[in-house]
Amino acid sequence: MKQFERSAYCGSITQDNLRQALSLCGWVANRRDHGGLTFVDLRDRSGIMQLVFNPEISPKAHEEAHALRSEFVICVKGVVVERSKETINSDLPTGKYELQVHELTILNKAKTLPFMLDEADNVDEELRLKYRYLDLRRQTMQHRLSMRNELIYATRHFLQKQDFYEIETPILTKNTPEGAREYLVPSRISPGSFYALPQSPQLYKQLLMASGFDKYFQIARCFRDEDLRADRQPEFTQLDIEMSFINETEIVELMEQLFVSLWKKLFDIKLEVPFERMTYDVAFSNYGSDKPDIRYDLKIKDATSLFAQTELSFLKSVLQKDGKIGAIHVANAPYSRSELVGWVDKAQKLGAKGLLWIRYKDGEIESPVAKFLPEDFVQQVQKMVPDFANGSVLFLIAGPYKEAWTLLGRLRCELAKSLQLIDDSIFKFLWLTDFPLLEYDKTTKNWQAMHHPFTAPQAGWEDQPLEKIKARAYDIVLNGYEIGGGSIRIYDAKTQAKMFDLLGLSPEKAQEKFGFLLEAQELGFPPHGGIALGLDRLLMLLNKTNSIRDVIAFPKTARGHDPLMDAPSKVEESQLKEYGLKFIPGKVK
Repeated sequence: MKQFERSAYCGSITQDNLRQALSLCGWVANRRDHGGLTFVDLRDRSGIMQLVFNPEISPKAHEEAHALRSEFVICVKGVVVERSKETINSDLPTGKYELQVHELTILNKAKTLPFMLDEADNVDEELRLKYRYLDLRRQTMQHRLSMRNELIYATRHFLQKQDFYEIETPILTKNTPEGAREYLVPSRISPGSFYALPQSPQLYKQLLMASGFDKYFQIARCFRDEDLRADRQPEFTQLDIEMSFINETEIVELMEQLFVSLWKKLFDIKLEVPFERMTYDVAFSNYGSDKPDIRYDLKIKDATSLFAQTELSFLKSVLQKDGKIGAIHVANAPYSRSELVGWVDKAQKLGAKGLLWIRYKDGEIESPVAKFLPEDFVQQVQKMVPDFANGSVLFLIAGPYKEAWTLLGRLRCELAKSLQLIDDSIFKFLWLTDFPLLEYDKTTKNWQAMHHPFTAPQAGWEDQPLEKIKARAYDIVLNGYEIGGGSIRIYDAKTQAKMFDLLGLSPEKAQEKFGFLLEAQELGFPPHGGIALGLDRLLMLLNKTNSIRDVIAFPKTARGHDPLMDAPSKVEESQLKEYGLKFIPGKVK
């Protein structure tokens, strides 16, 4: 093995190092030959340092430098000197200095790379993930993972100062019906039995409260066998927090102080607290979402009354079925008529059956349904939208309330992008409260927990219709993304058993799946609550990227595949036999 030593990082060189003899190690970012001198940009995780190979300083090192190619791993020894004024690179923190190399050691050579690192943004993502260790060498990726490290360290530091204990919980656990589909792991020593990978440490952290550890946190690995998207992965990391003898206000205030601490540490930005609060009902009626982006306006208006006497058959049909008509008003809309027609196609791609647009231009109404509108239509609209004026456009969707408003919420986001209303330089937090405890699944014809079956209902819930019961739950939203959610938990066995019953879980099934929890609730269980933050999603927003894959060291593709390890992969039949399993080929769904 070749001998080497490192006395400094490339990006750490300052005025204090002038005339010092140093040893640097790293990767060759590029090499340039100029007038007898050879220049090399040496890169490590801290940054870049320019090396200069001068035949008058070291003929041997200068000769050896001709062999250097991109991504060779080298160690150099030399003296730090100032660059001449005309060669200073102001874009680099180390741009005023260079290392006059006296000795070069090539530790490892590199073949031609499958893609050039400085062109990686234009390379197919699957290729980058196949060679993720190369992709991670890029300064952009180094910065993102550095921020991840800083955020996790700062989070731990904050919570330790708040007297929290960091406690690890099992990865191999029990299969329980908590909402998302779980990954199952067969047990070799218990044939026919399976572990599950945890969707979250939910049950364990509640049991820790029963154990007397009244302030718990964990940087937890979680697993969900779900359909994937840009902000979702089969395995992800969350900050998990649980506290005993606590209420919603105290949890919210703690988390706001955590965010204040993180933003100060990471960006030297002072966040203003308290964050805005909004109930679920208000958020959905105004924004068609339970995670609204409030950096811009474009609120949804209930336009049902405008069409109470309409003869338009498609609208009349919706109203006869107790549906609603929602509208988004765009003032001074820059769209041409063809662009307005184009928005109909865009709405359909978002899931809508159709989209109606109505424009007020030069004192007249323009719309595919203009002749069906009453003469005083403008005056009626202005009662609902006072600033409806020349240049205004209404975009309308009709249907059952939840479906129509959800589609309007998606349309709202697309309109904001097209109108360039989104200020990416700001962070806008929002607390969502007063969620429904239950939601009805039309497919299974059963009630389901909107959060999870351990969420406590608000007071007086026993006397309310199921659809009216509110939960003691809260979500934290940042720039239109849910980055965390939590609740006050059920802590007595009677209420928990009733909750299981509402969800269609028989006493026998509840005992089979959750008997340990029900028993613990009868052995001195404290009131408690908590919250979990999705760290990957939070880091995605902090780095202003559109995918959590960009902030995870070794992520899966959108199909759940790991191109680097080629996982998941098949196993030998002999291995399956050890678990008492047999693969039965069938149609993949």
